[in-house]
Amino acid sequence: MTPPIQVLHGQPTPEELATVLAVVQSRAAARADAPARGPATAWTTRTHRPLPAPGPHAWRTSLWPR
Repeated sequence: MTPPIQVLHGQPTPEELATVLAVVQSRAAARADAPARGPATAWTTRTHRPLPAPGPHAWRTSLWPR
């Protein structure tokens, strides 16, 4: 169960609060309906190595360990 949502700053109108709650609930429902993913691996994560800096030997050093 998720913890209750609290407004810490400001005084939202009922319409603003309803909008925020609708977005949060729809995101939670979408996450609950999504298929379970396996463990994160180098193939499944979206982190990639940075592109080599331009220079005369960039192509050669692009595969060097960093």
